[in-house]
Amino acid sequence: MPPIDPPVPSACTGVVLAAGAGTRYGKPKALAEDGAWLRAAITALRDGGCAPVIVLLGATGPDPAAVHLPPETEWRWVADWATGLSATVRAGLRAAAEAGTRYVAFLPVDTPDIGADVVARVLAAARASESGLARGVFSDTPGHPAVIENKHWDAISAEAVGDAGAGSYLGASQDMVCVTCDDLATGNDRDFPVVGAR
Repeated sequence: MPPIDPPVPSACTGVVLAAGAGTRYGKPKALAEDGAWLRAAITALRDGGCAPVIVLLGATGPDPAAVHLPPETEWRWVADWATGLSATVRAGLRAAAEAGTRYVAFLPVDTPDIGADVVARVLAAARASESGLARGVFSDTPGHPAVIENKHWDAISAEAVGDAGAGSYLGASQDMVCVTCDDLATGNDRDFPVVGAR
């Protein structure tokens, strides 16, 4: 990554991972429930303490009107989204570097019950830790959001290949702070449509 200005202390860029095609779901999840999941993810990051919040789009095309983004929402089109999650994660890290923040918080579009209270809890844990790494944990299973301090970004970018995003790096980090959030959300990924949902 190119050199950037010194990061804003404690500031965090929120990144909504919404570039995938949603093959199992049947359509890009950025379009799920008429965009309700996407709006929920944006709100969770924004109200949870992230600024800016940036949506990463891919399968829906480079026109943000296709997903009905809320007004003044920042977005980036990931041109190589089809190569896998790694492309989207790298795009998110670049966006955070451009924003000049010290942290980035990744939240997938398909975890709609994760709200601002979860984001705020995980972000606070990352800021309080020496590692600068924290992620939400649900039913003893690592989930999202994942909050990552900028000292890890180059290594994650180098390791991310194909459909492997930041998961392998985070999983191997002995100093990752696991933040239990069972009292706030299920953290479940929604991979398949609910019968009767639009």
